[in-house]
Amino acid sequence: MPKFKTIIIDDERLARNDLKSMLQEYKSIEVVAEADSVASALKLIDAKDPDLLFLDIQMPGESGFELLDKIDLKAKVIFVTAFDEYAIKAFEVDAVDYLLKPVNPERLKSAIERLERDLEGRHGSKRKLDYDDMMFLSINNHLKFFRVSSIVCIQAAGDYSEIFTNDNKKGLVQKPMAEWEERLPEKHFIRIHRSTIINMEYTERVEEWFNNSYHVFMKDIETPFVISRRYATKLKEKLE
Repeated sequence: MPKFKTIIIDDERLARNDLKSMLQEYKSIEVVAEADSVASALKLIDAKDPDLLFLDIQMPGESGFELLDKIDLKAKVIFVTAFDEYAIKAFEVDAVDYLLKPVNPERLKSAIERLERDLEGRHGSKRKLDYDDMMFLSINNHLKFFRVSSIVCIQAAGDYSEIFTNDNKKGLVQKPMAEWEERLPEKHFIRIHRSTIINMEYTERVEEWFNNSYHVFMKDIETPFVISRRYATKLKEKLE
């Protein structure tokens, strides 16, 4: 098992010391630096090129979320937070795990085991998303907040998928189309092609084209999507 070069980022010195002490028993974790602010963390991330961040969300000045918005995300992230557990669970967070303060040794063990499983490619099944869920995902190598309901459509892009949102923005996400289809709420989203999933709320109209195919026009997207009669029939049934 390779070692994860790790930076602990927390404005509380005692919290950093406690976590560092607990991490000493894990051979896969090598703490290479500590930071007490976003500014110091930025310098250390650039200098150390870590594999893993233990990141406090609530810090004076700038938050852990704001730090992630300033860097090209290469490292895995385990959030450390005093947020209420239910508040954190309301987000779909593209992180290995989150730990509530004070950090429980058993929860830390669970987070590190999950980190090691993810490295080996053994991902567990994930819950179904709700239409009003907030997501916090890595888009174009930056972690961003957005709501599931803001997704207009998703298209396949090799090993990635490309998300189009209702504020006319788009970006690449390292999630396969199969996972999106499995997890998005069926009441609002439908697959119209092996490479395209759309949000029916943003569908403007469906028009016949030729060779038994149709055009689907989406709000704020200039070029319509081509779909077969089979998919068009399913879409029309859902829109009625």
